[in-house]
Amino acid sequence: MTNNGTLHIESLSALSDSYIWLLQRSGSNQAVVIDPGESTVVHRYLRNKHLDLSAILITHHHLDHTAGIIDLLKNYPAAVVYGPVNEPISGVQVLLQEGDNIELLNLTFRIMDVPGHTAGHIAYYLADEKSPAVFCGDTLFSVGCGRLFDGTAQQLYASLQKLAALPAKTKVYCAHEYTLSNIEFALNVFRENNTLAEYAVQVRKMRSLGLPSLPTTIEQERAINPFLRVDQSDVIQAVKNFSGQSLTEPVQVFTQLRHWKDTY
Repeated sequence: MTNNGTLHIESLSALSDSYIWLLQRSGSNQAVVIDPGESTVVHRYLRNKHLDLSAILITHHHLDHTAGIIDLLKNYPAAVVYGPVNEPISGVQVLLQEGDNIELLNLTFRIMDVPGHTAGHIAYYLADEKSPAVFCGDTLFSVGCGRLFDGTAQQLYASLQKLAALPAKTKVYCAHEYTLSNIEFALNVFRENNTLAEYAVQVRKMRSLGLPSLPTTIEQERAINPFLRVDQSDVIQAVKNFSGQSLTEPVQVFTQLRHWKDTY
């Protein structure tokens, strides 16, 4: 990350429980938005802050991440839309996959393939030494992960392992405010996890004040997210109790844990 202006990352609340992430630098009128599921909230913010939209980044094809693209392009025709190569999304102009890099706002975004929630889901990673960040759509949530739609449990497990391997202080910008409901489920998996219990108190307070619970960090998720701990004895035992099956392979545990969450 360069030093020509501080990077600001804003959460724009959209739909019922979504976040559109907006990036801008102090001293610049250029902005980037990630996963605009609607356009109105983006228009309003840009207008109020006298900003111009230079790029739209898309993680996957679901409408709550893409429905605002066309309207935004009508108002900001110079904006470039980036998205996954393996998903058909109207308005996407630059197709991306693992190994690609894009330069925006004097930042380098590294593309990661993180399928599972959808078959072609990608994430955008800022590999800055001081402030690494990942915009991961619906793959990883705080204390949870995305449902399986057109991807597989094996894919999602591998994608979560890839994200978990990022530097511990990486900030995680996911796309939905699901944290409280995820905590409620996780407390059934972790009967004794003081870190999770403390986090629950913190998140409840933040949400009561109308504040987002995000971003989280990779370090925090490694400690309290059951979907990142399917090789740990407490999670394995909890899943065994739920499923009535003796499971040892992490992917098997993950699959049953995801099923448990789906039916919770």
